[in-house]
Amino acid sequence: MSDHDRAVPARSSLRRVVLLTRDQWPRLGWSALAGAIAVGSSVALLGTSGWLISRAAQHPPILLLTVAIVLVRLFGISRGVFRYVERLVSHDAALRALAGLRVRVYRRLEVLAPAGLPAFRSGDLLARLVGDVDALQDLYLRILAPVLVALLVGLGSAAAVGLLLPSAGVVLALALALAGVLAPALTVRLAGVAERRSADLRGELAAGTAELLGGMADLVAYDVADRVRNRLGELDAELSRTQARSALTAGVGDALVLAATGVAVLGALLVGIPAVRAGRLAGVDLAVVVLVPLAAFEAVAALPLAAQLVPRVRRSAQRVLAVVDAPDPVAQPVEPIPVPDPALPLVVRGLGVCWSPQGPLVLRDVDLELGEGIRVAVVGPSGSGKSTLAAALLRFVDPSTGDVLLGGVSTLRMDPDAVRRVVGLAAEDAHVFDSTIRANLRLAGPGSTEDQLQAALVRARLDEWVASLPDGLDTRVGAHGARLSGGQRQRLALARVFLADPAVLVLDEPGVGLDLLTADALVADALAATAGRTVLLITHRLAGLTGVDEILVLDHGRVVQRGTHAALLGADGYYRQTWQRERATDALARSDTATGR
Repeated sequence: MSDHDRAVPARSSLRRVVLLTRDQWPRLGWSALAGAIAVGSSVALLGTSGWLISRAAQHPPILLLTVAIVLVRLFGISRGVFRYVERLVSHDAALRALAGLRVRVYRRLEVLAPAGLPAFRSGDLLARLVGDVDALQDLYLRILAPVLVALLVGLGSAAAVGLLLPSAGVVLALALALAGVLAPALTVRLAGVAERRSADLRGELAAGTAELLGGMADLVAYDVADRVRNRLGELDAELSRTQARSALTAGVGDALVLAATGVAVLGALLVGIPAVRAGRLAGVDLAVVVLVPLAAFEAVAALPLAAQLVPRVRRSAQRVLAVVDAPDPVAQPVEPIPVPDPALPLVVRGLGVCWSPQGPLVLRDVDLELGEGIRVAVVGPSGSGKSTLAAALLRFVDPSTGDVLLGGVSTLRMDPDAVRRVVGLAAEDAHVFDSTIRANLRLAGPGSTEDQLQAALVRARLDEWVASLPDGLDTRVGAHGARLSGGQRQRLALARVFLADPAVLVLDEPGVGLDLLTADALVADALAATAGRTVLLITHRLAGLTGVDEILVLDHGRVVQRGTHAALLGADGYYRQTWQRERATDALARSDTATGR
């Protein structure tokens, strides 16, 4: 169980889910009423049929049986009709409620991304969004509805029998209470742990499966795929054992309800026969008193299953609410102000950032100014805080100290989405969707014309390659861009951000993961394509930085050097040492390429 899950109170989770879907209460009420009428029709059908058969055995005039005959037909037809209505309305209400919950969870994930998502495993998040939300349908269909129907039908049946024979009504009420309270309570006690564990096991199994499929190549390469697969097999086996225990518990609950039914019928006979002999009950009414309990227990038959599902549904509710209640990674202003026009300059003053309230500062006292057409490069070793700086500029994380200003106004006073429309990011791990090139581009501009798409491809140096493809822009790129080379994936991400056309363009490690020549060519093309634009280039490579206006060197979250390329080469420090090391490495790489090694 994650820390987020522990923060959600178990006992209040179901109540909160019901309150979150209060717009469906009228439909749920109508479905419960229809279900009560359907079960009540079954009770009335059996009771009326018993009276009709008993009275017909006395051979009265047929006219005395006409009303009973009509009622038998009425109850027989209404039972099916209202059962259909109950199923239709209850499932409609449940599906609407689940759709609303899923939208709420998805919108919350949008707010949490990207800084708040690492608290959850990706596969487990998928399980929460799909599996746990789907599990909540049992709350409406198999928990709330059966309880309401049992109350309505149980009270009505006991009252109807009590009108004929009060002592029989008391016996029926006690037997219904025994089946409706004791059996569910015992079921919860026996199945509680197993049902709660099943929700966690499904989440672990989903997360493990996603990681297995996503990392299959590495797992096979290091010969650990069998170990991971065996672990998933163990989880699956444990889930099967948990479900088997739940099924056994359900059988115990059904047995208790069946036993209570027998007790009710026997009790009705024990009080009904003396009442007939004493003249307190008509002989034909004895059939009603004895037969009504047989049908009335249909109303409580679903309660043990409902009780068995409560721990599982409550656990799923906790997991869903853990996402809904996850703290905002960035503060949302109560009354956000619009981004100033013009939005530039972008100014960073004394910026300090940590990724969690108790975590260490990963950026300290960073100052930066990006005016119109200014291009700044940020370099430094891995872990120096380069990507954290980009995250702070886009309000993926809020400053712990200092501030980020657009047009002289703090971005903390603006809607984060509005900030991201001004400050665009081409991330090192930009996701490429399993769709067409056109669809991937239009993420940044849904209404883009063909000319605009083509212009973005030209700037990213992808136009000739796309033109050579048989399907052009309609070429599918595969999952995670599997049909593209590393350079093509990065250029597609660049084209996408070019299409968005933000005022400030942040290029975060555009050449990461590529060979040196390809990486340098990509950076050079990106700088050429953004000539005259405001750019922040984050890179660990120093090649191609002669054309930027300023270079910041970060180390352990601090700016240790800053200046132009020429100025930094003239000073001793990280930049000159790295430049010399890169030149030696590049010379060796070119030598190896020339000799074919």
